[in-house]
Amino acid sequence: MIHVRVSPVPIDLAAEHERVEQGGAVATFTGVVRADDGVEELMLEHYPGATEAALTRLAEEAVARWSLAAASIVHRVGPMRPGERIVFVGTCAPHRGAALEACAFLIDRLKTDAPFWKRERRGESARWVEQREGDTNAADRWRRP
Repeated sequence: MIHVRVSPVPIDLAAEHERVEQGGAVATFTGVVRADDGVEELMLEHYPGATEAALTRLAEEAVARWSLAAASIVHRVGPMRPGERIVFVGTCAPHRGAALEACAFLIDRLKTDAPFWKRERRGESARWVEQREGDTNAADRWRRP
C-alpha cells in the first residue's frame, strides 16, 4: 500500500500511523517547523502534480527495494509556524531493519527529489531557502550505481 498526500491540512499523526500499520515493523519520521534564527513562518510551495508524482516514485522505489507492506508520505504546503508538522513518513516491513532503512531513504530523498520551495519569514523580511549540502550528501548515499 502506497499513500502520498500533499496538502495544506495539518497532519494527523494518529491517523497516518494507523494507515501505515500493516503488520510487522513500523518506522516513522515526523518533521516539525523549526524556529531557527527567529523564523516566524515557513511558506512551502510546490509544483502540483509533479510533486505528488515524484513522491510516489520514491515510495514505489522504497516498496520494491525493501519489500514494504506500506509506505506513506504526507507533506504540508502553504504557510506554517514553528512547531507545526511539515512532513510525515511511515514505512511498514516484515522486520525493523528494512522499515528503518526505508524510512531514512524516503526522508533523505524527498528533501532533494521532490519539487518544493521554502521561504522563511522573520519579521518583515523573507528569504528563499537554498538546498543544503548535507541534504544532498544524505540523498546521495541511497543512489544506486
